[in-house]
Amino acid sequence: MTTVTEATTRNDWTRGEIAALFELPFDELMFRAQTVHRAHHAPSQVQMCTLLSIKTGGCPEDCGYCSQSVAADSGVKATKLMEVQSVLQRAAEARDAGSQRFCMGAAWRNPKDRDMPAIIQMIQGVRGMGMETCMTLGMLTPAQAAQLAEAGLDYYNHNIDTSPERYGEVITTRTFGERLDTLENVRQAGINVCCGGIVGMGETREDRVGFVHALATLQRHPESVPVNALVPVKGTVLGDMLADTPLAKIDEIEFVRTVAVARITMPMSMVRLSAGRESMSESTQALCFMAGANSIFTGDKLLTAGNRGDSADAALFAKLGVRPMVAEEPMRQRMCEAAE
Repeated sequence: MTTVTEATTRNDWTRGEIAALFELPFDELMFRAQTVHRAHHAPSQVQMCTLLSIKTGGCPEDCGYCSQSVAADSGVKATKLMEVQSVLQRAAEARDAGSQRFCMGAAWRNPKDRDMPAIIQMIQGVRGMGMETCMTLGMLTPAQAAQLAEAGLDYYNHNIDTSPERYGEVITTRTFGERLDTLENVRQAGINVCCGGIVGMGETREDRVGFVHALATLQRHPESVPVNALVPVKGTVLGDMLADTPLAKIDEIEFVRTVAVARITMPMSMVRLSAGRESMSESTQALCFMAGANSIFTGDKLLTAGNRGDSADAALFAKLGVRPMVAEEPMRQRMCEAAE
């Protein structure tokens, strides 16, 4: 197996190498992950992000994990796109609470041209507050990506969700290739990529290897890699399927291993501990930070799912001696230096 050094940044990882990382003794894996992390990131600092649903429910996609799909019987009611001023008010509240990045998500297959003027105003308004901006709006055409870039969008989130082999069992209304097409459109427009997925959907370790491999072998690693633990929602395909099968839930140590392998294989990326934190113990979260996670979503809600809340996060940070991050992310800093 290739030795992981502090300077290693590769896009040619093999599945065998990634599987070997997963199989390392836990202490060795954590040591390697922490070594890589400290070579590129400030220790004991975690980026604070806030996520707001700017358009909820009614999505025509059939993602098996999602309560916002029209195929789900989850009780989530479809709403219209929020007013720009309401979004900016929420962004100001997030900034005042210490968030560095404001993420806005709309339950669409893809945005319509009529939605773009309001979306652009949101981006410009949030950037005007001095915050980083992120959007997740579904699939994008090259022209739409260019519009978002011109408005100043910092990040676009479009997750691959799982391994290429497992993908068709989770979603049938769009292909894995279409996910990659949107990522390429975002890259070509000059927008930073936020791309990760969900574990705990009943997948195997081989699927988790495939998921990390798909990200770590992109021509350029995503600047942000969110790792979500499935929140089983009643009325969704996966929520109902896994409700009575507790063994299908990912083991917490296996979840930490996934975070650590993501950190080792994508050393410069921000690795975000995302959905599922509400049900994680403080010890599991602490292990994730040790494994290289250095970004979280704050607040008490993530789109339609619950989150731990600011007070719980502040208490955990105080216990661990963790501080909110204020510096530029390493990959963006490198881009700025290259442009000078």
